[in-house]
Amino acid sequence: MSGQVGVLGVGTSHFGRQPDQDLVALAHRAVTEALADAGTTRVDAVWVGTVFGPAGVAQRVLRALGITGVPVITVENACASGTTAFVEAHEAVRLGRYRNVLALGLEHMSSAFSGAITPEPTDPEQRGGLALPALYAMGAARYLQLGLATEEQLAAVSVKNHAHALHNPRAQYSGSYTVAEVLDSRMISDPLTVLQCCPTSDGAAAAVLGPATGTGTDVTGTAVTVRGIALRSGAPWDHRSPHVWGHDIVRDTAADAIEAAGLDSVADVDVAEVHDAFTIGEVVTTEALGIVGPGEGGRAAADGTTALGGSLPVNPSGGLLSRGHPLGATGLAQIAEIVWQLRGHANGRQVDGARLGLVETMGGGVSVLDGNACAVAVLEAP
Repeated sequence: MSGQVGVLGVGTSHFGRQPDQDLVALAHRAVTEALADAGTTRVDAVWVGTVFGPAGVAQRVLRALGITGVPVITVENACASGTTAFVEAHEAVRLGRYRNVLALGLEHMSSAFSGAITPEPTDPEQRGGLALPALYAMGAARYLQLGLATEEQLAAVSVKNHAHALHNPRAQYSGSYTVAEVLDSRMISDPLTVLQCCPTSDGAAAAVLGPATGTGTDVTGTAVTVRGIALRSGAPWDHRSPHVWGHDIVRDTAADAIEAAGLDSVADVDVAEVHDAFTIGEVVTTEALGIVGPGEGGRAAADGTTALGGSLPVNPSGGLLSRGHPLGATGLAQIAEIVWQLRGHANGRQVDGARLGLVETMGGGVSVLDGNACAVAVLEAP
């Protein structure tokens, strides 16, 4: 258990297709909010997570913010890029390299892609046309074929997360949908319809980390503490695993983080933000994390177990499905949501009495690997 590093401040932009907002403007909103929240104007180093940002994007946006002359490191780890920046910022503070460190994630997806992300041409998936929606759809089809979930249960994840986003003014989408409306929406990759897929998003998110004794502008005047944190890259995914793509890396990374946090199990957590780029992603992830048992992820969404008011609410922000998924910014947006939850500042989506929160971000996929990367963090309320 680290117990030494705190999240002193967080901030995000709005999320959505924002052609009138460039990366500098998006980063400005996130960073200025995070610095004000932390009660500081100075950082000693910056880690920036982005996937499709142009060369030099980190220095360019930071220059516009007046942050120059300090170490700036850009990291790319697929959808886990922002969370990887957070992990490295945490380690820099924990090891005493720097006192206050900024972690920033940003992405302008709408100017980079008009549809699904194109796979890397050197991977066989590109030659077979297997973009990520198809890869997740294969996992969903397997769950349906084995009776581990129903189509209605998959759709219930979308219903739940869009309803959560009604209370998140920064979310890209929200809405009161029925299961039937989700299933009747346009098919993207059978059996996943458009309301079961995350949208193309632009956005930025940031966090200031420092010694856990630091103070911020939250009610109690003390920092949210990083109880445990872990990062893994994917192992070969082949016939030796009985699980769908993405399950094993999430399971193993979560076990590392739970152990580092000194917890008995994920059952000690009160609220979670997890990677739900597609509905099946949340189902698989809740099972891999141990929030629910094998084959119970779909039922948990349908019966309210993972909804606000349930025993362990998942994605009260609306998740990637509804808040949006600007790749580099996603993990730090999840961090911001959990910090707000643990401070009691989440307004209509607040989880009552939340003391421990978990963030899981999964990125992928490189051919043959069970994901590019997975990061899991456990945060504790002041």
